Amino acid sequence: MQREEVIRLFPGKLREILQKADWDADGLQEIRLRTDRPLILWMNGKEYFVTENGVLTRHSDLAYRISPEEIKITLECLGQYSLYAYEEELRQGFLTIQGGHRVGVAGKAILEAQKIKGVRQISCINIRFSHEVKGCADPVMPYVLDNQEVCHTLIISPPRCGKTTLLRDMIRQISNGTGKFPGCTVGVVDERSEIGGCYQGIPQNDVGIRTDLLDCCPKSEGMIMLLRSMSPAVIAVDEIGSYDDIQAIEMTLNSGCKLLATVHGSSIKEMEQKPLLERLMREHVFQRYILLQGEQKNQVGAVSQIYDDRGTCLFRAEESYGIC
Repeated sequence: MQREEVIRLFPGKLREILQKADWDADGLQEIRLRTDRPLILWMNGKEYFVTENGVLTRHSDLAYRISPEEIKITLECLGQYSLYAYEEELRQGFLTIQGGHRVGVAGKAILEAQKIKGVRQISCINIRFSHEVKGCADPVMPYVLDNQEVCHTLIISPPRCGKTTLLRDMIRQISNGTGKFPGCTVGVVDERSEIGGCYQGIPQNDVGIRTDLLDCCPKSEGMIMLLRSMSPAVIAVDEIGSYDDIQAIEMTLNSGCKLLATVHGSSIKEMEQKPLLERLMREHVFQRYILLQGEQKNQVGAVSQIYDDRGTCLFRAEESYGIC
């Protein structure tokens, strides 16, 4: 991702401010806009406020404040002045733009028959920037692939710690093949357009040559759809946790398909205390658990430990080890 790619997403004054600011495109994670609130930039796991002169500061009272009109114009600019084309995505609270970047929105939810029909009077915008790190899964692949077989794998990670980036590269490598592993068909259910980052139906991120991707589809329904129609050898999903997800996982396992998944958490013990996951762990469903350490380590995407289904530690990282 280049600086200009980011800057041209914004109109008027915001574009001028970001042109002046000293920020690293490779480390940029989010830009947050809230009505009458400071302009916030997340970079390399840290939060910065941005002044009108483009200075990054830790003092909110010095920051440039976003006007209601800037929220409106920015959203129109991001949607290329055709927001009606993104109505279905906006119903879920986000839209995906060219480059695979995700724009989350918040405002007044419009309900119809107790279901969200859309979001109006938008007052908050969060642009999350997609970063591919090809090869970041290299250190974990010897544990995920065992005797030419893909292991059922669960990535456990606190928020903002690189779990989706790691999952994406695992998908790419399993799909393309790596070393002695010839590659196989992978089905991806990308409920929030974060794995493939589809724009107009085309993944903007490299998810491999043998990958079939369902975009903006609920995980539970998507897993079943892929099983019925695409005959995947592996199914990959991000952030499991609902009862419907667990039911679809069980169907996936019964079909003989391998599973790659992620979940929010910080330890094996925490997973054992989650009612929906506890049974899967007790029944040794997942053959590998990959733990990513938190932002407090100042290493986003750092692998902490890898365990097998019996709780044996296969890998424990040094403090300096990071993948993303």
